[in-house]
Amino acid sequence: MPAAPEPPAHRALILIPSFNSGRLLADTAISAREQWPDVWVVVDGSTDDSADQLSAACRPGADIRVLTLAQNQGKGAALLHGMQTALREGFTHVLTMDADGQHPAASIGPFIALSQAHPHAMILGRPVFGADAPALRTNGRKISNWWANLETLWAGIDDSLFGFRVYPIAPLVRIMQAQRWMRRFDFDVEAVVRLYWAGVSPVNQPAPVRYLRPEEGGVSHFNYLRDNLLLTWMHARLFVGFLVRLPVLIVRRMKA
Repeated sequence: MPAAPEPPAHRALILIPSFNSGRLLADTAISAREQWPDVWVVVDGSTDDSADQLSAACRPGADIRVLTLAQNQGKGAALLHGMQTALREGFTHVLTMDADGQHPAASIGPFIALSQAHPHAMILGRPVFGADAPALRTNGRKISNWWANLETLWAGIDDSLFGFRVYPIAPLVRIMQAQRWMRRFDFDVEAVVRLYWAGVSPVNQPAPVRYLRPEEGGVSHFNYLRDNLLLTWMHARLFVGFLVRLPVLIVRRMKA
């Protein structure tokens, strides 16, 4: 009997995009480093002193790597830059998390362990909201979640917007390099839809999420008009792609 094939390699890092994240960037990166040995921060054209604060706060040997983009290009562009570099250096998976303290560093280990058990899948965080979660944010995401599930024929995407996730790097980089989109706040939703179209299945895992007030250092660059228009345009494009792929998606769902 032939030997069973070797499981695919799994080498993961934590990737944190940051634009004017304030004092919480250092806390977030250091907390992540306490949970995992490889932590990278992509400073996306920041004009505040958050990157300097991170450098000052890191103890010698903390091994938090900082990649810098000269101009702000958007969350997706920052993540793409980090993933392209990671791929060249032999990493296979990235866990993405926000720089503003919303995402749970304590969940890093369990999420990566789940990714190691399912290396071909994307591990998607299912946010567990606390009492501090703004109703506008929690209710508004239901629209995008409905569209993302339609565009994947309800393949099991519990939340399309929560950015605490583990991605296999190679297929996501290929998808992003083939188009001009997914460079800003449209990244999170479009990544899961297009990865599913490419054959990467979702595995969902609950994770708590915090919404910090400005006085606590909370920072949000989401513009409700601009970015909701961006998401509307994104879903229009995805719906066209969904219609083109519908026969294939139906067959795939029937086999699931």
